[in-house]
Amino acid sequence: MESKKESLKQVNLDAVLLGDETLEFENSRFDPAQIEFYGLATKLADSVGYAAELSVEPQIAQLLRLRVAQINKCVFCLTAHMQAALDRGIPVAKVFHLPAWRESPMFSASDKAALAYCEALSRPDRPGFGEIHDALTKFFEERQIAEIAAIIINMHLWTRLKLAQGQVPVTSGES
Repeated sequence: MESKKESLKQVNLDAVLLGDETLEFENSRFDPAQIEFYGLATKLADSVGYAAELSVEPQIAQLLRLRVAQINKCVFCLTAHMQAALDRGIPVAKVFHLPAWRESPMFSASDKAALAYCEALSRPDRPGFGEIHDALTKFFEERQIAEIAAIIINMHLWTRLKLAQGQVPVTSGES
């Protein structure tokens, strides 16, 4: 008889294309498609995810997605959104500088305002959130700010879902 983990490996496999290499991921804990929540999460991703048509610049949207993946340490999300950032034309050096965006001259004032908002919305202690939000209004319209918030919230949902379901890379045991 097939074990639950073996069944998950066969059914729940995602893959990320990294240049010429494909990295496969498996769900090691549970299949999220078993409950209605997964369908709702997918609808949210359709609305503000990678392929959505947004008024926010695609590069800023992708930087926000990647930053949330970094904050939440989601292996699948880091892999997928690192590649997506490069696919969106974000320079490699800028992607590598993202954890140190405050100190890097590669980020524009609007990038920095959006990333500050991302980090403020991502943390349970939000000192100065009002001021951080107000700084966004210098660069973004109200609809764009709503999209930025939705992008960040959507990514938090997905990073937590991927962490809960145990989405990990399939490895051959090589190091």
